[in-house]
Amino acid sequence: MPKNELVDPRVRLAITQWPSDAPRGAVTTFCAEHGISRKTFYEIRRRSLTDGPAAALEPRSRRPKTSPSKLADETTQQAIGVRAALEQSGLDHGPISVHDKMHAIGLQAVPSVASLTRIFRAAGVARRELRKKPRAAWRRFVYPAPNACWQLDATEYVLTRGRRCVIFQLIDDHSRYAVASHVTWGETSQAAITVFDKAITAHGVPQRLLSDNGIALTPSRRGLLGQFVVHLMALGVEPITGKPYKPTTQGKNERFHQTLFRYLDKQPLAETLDELQAQVDTFDHIYNTQRPHQALPGRVTPQTAWQATEKTETPRPAHDLIRLPPAPPRPAHAPKPAHLPDGTIVKKLTSAGVLYLNKVQYMIGAQHRFQQVLVITNDNKITITTLEGEILIEHTRPAPGTTYVGNAKPPGPSTRPSPKS
Repeated sequence: MPKNELVDPRVRLAITQWPSDAPRGAVTTFCAEHGISRKTFYEIRRRSLTDGPAAALEPRSRRPKTSPSKLADETTQQAIGVRAALEQSGLDHGPISVHDKMHAIGLQAVPSVASLTRIFRAAGVARRELRKKPRAAWRRFVYPAPNACWQLDATEYVLTRGRRCVIFQLIDDHSRYAVASHVTWGETSQAAITVFDKAITAHGVPQRLLSDNGIALTPSRRGLLGQFVVHLMALGVEPITGKPYKPTTQGKNERFHQTLFRYLDKQPLAETLDELQAQVDTFDHIYNTQRPHQALPGRVTPQTAWQATEKTETPRPAHDLIRLPPAPPRPAHAPKPAHLPDGTIVKKLTSAGVLYLNKVQYMIGAQHRFQQVLVITNDNKITITTLEGEILIEHTRPAPGTTYVGNAKPPGPSTRPSPKS
């Protein structure tokens, strides 16, 4: 009989009625026929003689008489309460986060992370997740000191009445410290410069800056030198990018977006960019100073990791290293790129700032009339930029039969509510 399998009640009844004058070897034969051990036979036989035949028909409980490691009901309720408070605040509320928070607020009996996992599953507030790939299989990288490398990325969010905006987030690769955030209407080179200058004013100039291959950030893979890249190089900062279609290179920033969204979803929906900026600034303060980061050694806060190591030396701007000849006068418009990648063409706007492409009229804006622009077609997306790489409009490919597409630009920040709201 397999271990821990219960003995059939009919077998137990036969044992309780076992005759005392049974022939020699009968017990061995009986146990072999019914798949039980001689030890089990004599244990049931002994119980029938001491506790009575009725008691021997039911197996004894295997529950231990004492459970020294069992958590008190008060501790269990405290853990569930701390988890609920973290979730309500829009912060991480997994077992590790709850464990650290219970220590931070000075509770005496703090369960282990594994115990908290069992508590939350038993209470029905957490579910069992699939086993993930072990961390040893990851190829992780981290720079040795603060300001050795920053990571910049932008993500979309919405205001009231469904208006879309963009949040730029800039973090330090070594410490995960949020050095700056900036809320704006669109992902432009000027907005990237704004958030970068805000960060260097407070924390100094980094050695490198990692970003994706977005046109507003680093369009070098498209044969362009964007305004943001020029601004970085003037300060001596080395612009670097990840591989195309490999967002895991900017994984630290992608995870940062996820944490921000969880927090913002618990806040009132912002009416203006200034309101959203205030919410993002509050989140940055909590993220840097109060939230233990599970990816940092010892699960310290980003501010602790930022202050624990001396910053990397400030890079020297290019004009301090070599003496460049005077720059030639800049033409009215950037020159047309000599080599363009597949899916990219140059078009000239009309006097009304309109572009015609495949019998569809795209409104760019009268302020850009007669300018040459880049039209980038990628899968189901059409992006129109200046020759310097600044995004003017982005659209999904229009449905068949469409003849006109507006610029769809938001009206900008406004303190007055819409008459239709």
